[in-house]
Amino acid sequence: MPDLAIIIPSVLNGLTTGALYALVALGLTLIYGVLHIINFAHGALLMLGLYAVFYLNTRFGIDPYVCLVIVPPAMFALGYALQRGIIGRAGHGRDENILLVTLGLSIVIENLSLFFFKSDTRIIDTPYSFEVVEIFGAFLPQPKVIAFVGAFITAGLLWLLMSRTDLGRAIRALAKERKGATLVGINAEHVFAMSFGLGIACLGVAACLLMPSYYVNPQVGQGFVLIAFTVVVLGGMGSFVGALIGGLFIGVVEALSGLFLGESLGQIGIFAIFILVLIFRPSGLLGHKV
Repeated sequence: MPDLAIIIPSVLNGLTTGALYALVALGLTLIYGVLHIINFAHGALLMLGLYAVFYLNTRFGIDPYVCLVIVPPAMFALGYALQRGIIGRAGHGRDENILLVTLGLSIVIENLSLFFFKSDTRIIDTPYSFEVVEIFGAFLPQPKVIAFVGAFITAGLLWLLMSRTDLGRAIRALAKERKGATLVGINAEHVFAMSFGLGIACLGVAACLLMPSYYVNPQVGQGFVLIAFTVVVLGGMGSFVGALIGGLFIGVVEALSGLFLGESLGQIGIFAIFILVLIFRPSGLLGHKV
């Protein structure tokens, strides 16, 4: 049995990874909470964000964290355009159509990326990539610690936007009662697109925080989107707090599973949790029964 000197660093590493899972899941939760659809293109769009950070760094020398002022706004614009120009129009208001459209978008984006970027796995090298921070006697990679803090800041800003702004009130109104919100003058199509754009902007933030310690290839988003779905189901569909808690929990489960079962079997714990939640509490930790 591993002792505490090994378990504590694993848990802390799991928390830093889980914060990023939560950030990816927050965007998925926002999209589901308002549009009531599952965005199958979520992983492919995260991959585009990672490539954007990679090329901004390698071609123009822009630090990944400086990319936070470039990539998330660009991803927001892309998400807004996709919702207004493709998903909303092609869906015709039917959830099954929208699911197929987002699945098709995922396939198209991944294959175009494979054509243009090839299948090579790429990383970036920054002065702090191998720096470590000591926390409770554990040495954690500095980029992961920064990502942990950044994920919480992003979640806080998203909560403020949802609770303190007119846009946030409009989003919450549409999520609860679409027809009533439309009757009082809310532009539903615009708010839908804004919600989708904000969800994709979260992926842009995640890409900037991930890239200093991660890699990118055309298939990289697939693993993240599977975990993000698990986090959303665990936390409760449409619950922001649930997504944050679920992401941290899943990160710790993955770290401990890797510690006890080996790195190659680390994700078994994640999908075991997913199955158990579906069986015993399908509404999630903070979700509401329907």
